[in-house]
Amino acid sequence: MALQVPLWHHYLRAIRSRAASRAQDYQRAENVLLTVLERVHARDPRFLVDYSRDLEALQFALRSSDGPVDVEVPLRVDAQALLSEELGASETGDDLGSCRLGIPREGAGLEQWMTDDVFTTSSDVGADCLGHLVPSKVLHVLKDLLVAAIVHCKHHNLIAPGSVKVDSLETEELHLSLLVSSGWRTICFHVVPVVRWKHRAPALEGAQRAPGFPDGSLKRVISQEVALVPASAQLWRVSTDYLLTRLLSELGSLPGHRLDSLSILDRVNYESWRDGGRSPGLAFSHLRTVLLWAAALFPAPEDWAELQGAVYRLLVVLLCCVATRNLPHFLHPERNLLQNTRLDLNALYQRVERFASQPEASLRIHVSHLGRSPPPRIGHGVKALLQLPASDPAYWATAYFDVLLDKFQVFHVQDKARIAAMQSIFLKTKTLSGEDS
Repeated sequence: MALQVPLWHHYLRAIRSRAASRAQDYQRAENVLLTVLERVHARDPRFLVDYSRDLEALQFALRSSDGPVDVEVPLRVDAQALLSEELGASETGDDLGSCRLGIPREGAGLEQWMTDDVFTTSSDVGADCLGHLVPSKVLHVLKDLLVAAIVHCKHHNLIAPGSVKVDSLETEELHLSLLVSSGWRTICFHVVPVVRWKHRAPALEGAQRAPGFPDGSLKRVISQEVALVPASAQLWRVSTDYLLTRLLSELGSLPGHRLDSLSILDRVNYESWRDGGRSPGLAFSHLRTVLLWAAALFPAPEDWAELQGAVYRLLVVLLCCVATRNLPHFLHPERNLLQNTRLDLNALYQRVERFASQPEASLRIHVSHLGRSPPPRIGHGVKALLQLPASDPAYWATAYFDVLLDKFQVFHVQDKARIAAMQSIFLKTKTLSGEDS
């Protein structure tokens, strides 16, 4: 065990050594993109430029992979004056809270959004709604503006030749993809038109989540505007990505290794579980959700004081979610983020469990780290234990996950009440875990 602790810190140091250059590359690429978007706004003032992009930079810094970065282009529209026609899951075939955005008959100040390029007239003559703001039309207008803006910026030497390439401008994808070169790195930006909406996010399930975040942060974050993004050619949906990134930022203000543990798992995911990005696998957004749940389930500062223990807080939550094939959305627990992902969850489980049992092989980044690995932390049968929350949601609680931490030999908690709660759950699960108990 003596060799394990330094390995975690060596691995984190290697990740941090790349952080400065990644941040510089991102800043340069973002500046190029903002130059293009400023030209878009100059040609069509209905499309605004959002300069408050610190949260996207934070996420990019935490990631190891150069996956797409979402860029919101807010529409210059008074969202409160629009009519939101919410549709149920039975009508849309999903549970994403899809809606149509209508222009009311008394919609003063909305004339610029009633032109044929973004608007479709309602067929119902007697309706209070004149027609609808159509996502596919908005995307088409934005696509043409982006192409024209890139040409203009290149012609006037506002951006370097070859610095921006169009990856995909297919509006059917519900975003527009641009590749921006920065140094030797190329960053893919997904440009998405959004309607900023003062929309109350669903109440967080259970007050027990709040203690894991700074005082007042949950209330502060969920009171923010949300973004309505294209859900289909005709429909919009609420995107909670901004809210979740805000929560991630709030966690970063706390002492401990919360964000460090996310960076480590993202690196392991990219290098080991996804074979250096060559294989499909978990996205950063999946691991971000795992951290948010872990922060809620392990609110005590001592859970995050030691790096190895912090990573295992995420690992036990991730293992449980992959084993039960259910990763609940943090703000919408009824929504399963592993559903319809086309991931081989059996293979993914094997890789995550192998790492949790013997992480040393994945953490070695230098010849000096070579050596015999300690024996596996767990034996057979842990997967049955991980299935419990699927049969009884009451197990989705700190005491149950403390049992898992104990299985992996990283439960080093001094709180007597918490130890007693863990032991109580341990006794209930003993018959299921066989020799592992």
